[in-house]
Amino acid sequence: MKKYHLYLNENELRLVIYCLNELRNKLIAEGRYTDCVDELLIKAAKAKTVKMKLR
Repeated sequence: MKKYHLYLNENELRLVIYCLNELRNKLIAEGRYTDCVDELLIKAAKAKTVKMKLR
């Protein structure tokens, strides 16, 4: 299984969490499972912040 790493600033991370939450709400309204979205929300919420210098 391949792992991918995303490097996001605060605003981008906030947008990802917001969109995942909107998707979760939509799935709940449709009566569908939200397991995968829940896992991604937890991972995004627990993501560590790392300071990086750009070249």
